[in-house]
Amino acid sequence: MGLFDFFKKDKQAKDNLKKGMKKTSGKFMQGLSTIFLGKSSIDDELLENLEEFLISADIGPQAADMIIEKIRTEYTRGTLKDAERIEDALKQTLMEILSDVEEFQEDMTNKPYVILVSGVNGAGKTTSIAKLANMYKKAGKSVMLIAGDTFRAAAAEQLAEWGSRLDIPVIRQPDGSDPAAVIHDGLTSAKAKNIDIVIADTAGRLHTKHNLMQELIKINKVAEKVLSYPVQESIIVLDATSGQNALTQAKMFKEAINVNGVILTKLDGTAKGGIALRIVNELHLPIRYIGFGESMEDLRPFNAENFVEAMFDNDK
Repeated sequence: MGLFDFFKKDKQAKDNLKKGMKKTSGKFMQGLSTIFLGKSSIDDELLENLEEFLISADIGPQAADMIIEKIRTEYTRGTLKDAERIEDALKQTLMEILSDVEEFQEDMTNKPYVILVSGVNGAGKTTSIAKLANMYKKAGKSVMLIAGDTFRAAAAEQLAEWGSRLDIPVIRQPDGSDPAAVIHDGLTSAKAKNIDIVIADTAGRLHTKHNLMQELIKINKVAEKVLSYPVQESIIVLDATSGQNALTQAKMFKEAINVNGVILTKLDGTAKGGIALRIVNELHLPIRYIGFGESMEDLRPFNAENFVEAMFDNDK
């Protein structure tokens, strides 16, 4: 059981997720309705149209092919007899895809428990760090933030402001400082103060810049040298509105620094929520958290069943 599993059973959280994914569910359900209109039986034309739609809904060709083949197989076997039952089969398959990656479990044997957060500028990285810090604090953990983004103007100030609001200490140095040195000093301080959770911001990397990716590798090495054990979490923050670009960013970061989780933000501002399936299916990365609003409560642990329910929500 994860530290925040109680959120997954929170009815209010489920309702908020459905509201936050209105654009995705609206487009998704409208598309399905068009495909199934007047169709009572399953045929090749229906399956081809469904596959094209799934690809256009950012679920991607690999997952779409898997879904269609499963539906075709069930129809051939006689376990799926008419078009009206496809929606149930589709729901089940989407949940299986999203649940296929082993659920991440926090191992807090070693203190501090360290979360390195990366991602390109504009994805909502700093606010996601603040929301995550707030969740841990509410769970009774002592938390420290490290302002490792020393190049973006006012990045440290922004994080410090969040720290002040939440009454959480922030380790920072002047703009232009060596990010690895900031991480080093922050982790040293956290160890001395017996802090439970450390969340470290890193510069908003353009994933096409090789030298900046190398710097992230350096930060990881420095962190693990200070800790004398591996960094427990390396999370990338992705903007759901960027669709395919989010997948590309996740792939590059994973190759560079062994990212082991994703925060998917801005779901309320896009109809491209299907990108979550591509991230899980093609990169085998778990979605750790999803963001769908501006308040502190609008970052929640990801749950495959709740997410699929929200995708298929047909309430106006």
